[in-house]
Amino acid sequence: MLGKQAMKPRLVVLDGHTLNPGDLSWSAFEAISAPVIHERSGDATLERARGAELVLTNKEYLNRARLEQLPDLRYIGVLATGVNVVDLECARERKVAVTNVPGYGAASVAQHVFALLLELTNRAYQHHIAVRQGSWATCPDFCFSLTSLPELEGKQLGIVGLGAIGARVARIAMALGMHVAVADTQRSRPQVPGADLEWLGLDALMATSDVVSLHCPLTDQTRDLISAERLKRMKSSAFLINTGRGHLIDEAALLAALEGGRLGGVALDVLRREPPPADHPLVAYAASARDDARVTPLLLTPHIAWATREARARLMNIAAENLQAFLRGERENRVD
Repeated sequence: MLGKQAMKPRLVVLDGHTLNPGDLSWSAFEAISAPVIHERSGDATLERARGAELVLTNKEYLNRARLEQLPDLRYIGVLATGVNVVDLECARERKVAVTNVPGYGAASVAQHVFALLLELTNRAYQHHIAVRQGSWATCPDFCFSLTSLPELEGKQLGIVGLGAIGARVARIAMALGMHVAVADTQRSRPQVPGADLEWLGLDALMATSDVVSLHCPLTDQTRDLISAERLKRMKSSAFLINTGRGHLIDEAALLAALEGGRLGGVALDVLRREPPPADHPLVAYAASARDDARVTPLLLTPHIAWATREARARLMNIAAENLQAFLRGERENRVD
């Protein structure tokens, strides 16, 4: 039990702005405790967490050095699926419960995957820019195209990691008439019932796919999974999409592949450093492409695949349920 029944435990939200920039309500947590909500914490993370029994964090790190200075801490609610921001070994040693929120954003991330893929194939925004700049008005034909446009039907989509998001992506791809290949050591077949999936090793998937989409978690085994060698295996016309974690890709190798024209296109919603520095090589490469260029091979979005309002509302509600379960002595979405 956390204190006397009449006393509410102290709840601190370290970085609430990302989850709730103002369009949601914290009422689900207000019913549990009077939360102290910080939009961001940064260097003040330790100071703000000190004395709290319950802490919610999205991307503020709670590493060993910090956890060892938080003797009152009993619970960490990660406001995300990935839990790499918490030293789980130290949390277990200190008997601090840790929960995450799985599955809340599968539909939203899958939606973003295809927003990126369709921009890579149909170049809708680039054509809009060209029309706005007068290219259609001065064209002698009734239509014009900036580049050759591929059709997705019949193409192979390779999915790396068939969790909840990968399964959603697979279903949408099949609805578009694509063949779906999967590289996943877990072989989570039940998530796509009745689907005709081809299971391949990662190297074979990279070599045969027209589109590769990354949906595996970041672990010691998946860090730099997309290496220079694996990028060389890809078709020169293939597209690579990453809405997972930036560290899945060797960014220096990816930049070299782009500069060498060895890929059809790349779309990234995540980078190894977020936010990226102003001189980030991939950001600089994307900035060097003109809007009216015939092909813009690199698309970057600022880690927004997960962040539809509906997905954030689900995350908020599940995180509150996780905390309520902990206070009742139950294990709900525990990862410690």
